[in-house]
Amino acid sequence: MILPIVAYGDPVLKKKAVEIDKDYPKLEELIANMYETMYGAYGVGLAAPQIGLAIRMFLVDTEPFAEDESFSEEEAAQLKAFKKTFINPIILEEEGDEWAFNEGCLSIPDVREDVFRQPKIKIQYQDEDFNTHVEEYDGLIARVIQHEYDHIEGVLFTDKLSSFKKRLLKGKLLNISKGKIRVDYRMRFPAMSRKR
Repeated sequence: MILPIVAYGDPVLKKKAVEIDKDYPKLEELIANMYETMYGAYGVGLAAPQIGLAIRMFLVDTEPFAEDESFSEEEAAQLKAFKKTFINPIILEEEGDEWAFNEGCLSIPDVREDVFRQPKIKIQYQDEDFNTHVEEYDGLIARVIQHEYDHIEGVLFTDKLSSFKKRLLKGKLLNISKGKIRVDYRMRFPAMSRKR
């Protein structure tokens, strides 16, 4: 089932999410719905807060990036094969010189900005069966994970922009929260739901 994606301005996007355990109700169904929602919106990552749930879970599938011809065959193959669900993740380390990449977010449609992040991460997480893993990632995969991880920490990519950039985007972000935007996937707008 495709779920509505929560738009910029909803308080759930600013909340630090809580851990879950294997007794979380209908978890398997929720994960399946989240993948369907992400694919329906042509996303490469989706965090639970983006569908209104303040829990520490996100999923990533970087396959769409594999089409980009600027990547080597090896990088493209890695991106094509990377699909994972992260439950209760903790980024243990981030290292390397920060690099900029143009990021967007399903909760903030039509806004794309360069964000600086470190290229290497070490992350501990649980999979769908609650087995714990510690893995290292770099490059674009690391970046998508960092972006989704920020969501469960209550941080949006727009929070990482300069105050000048934030001022420039203020009107656009306000319009998104009011639903004054055209999107081709289901969304829930915070400023609209209050009026009813």
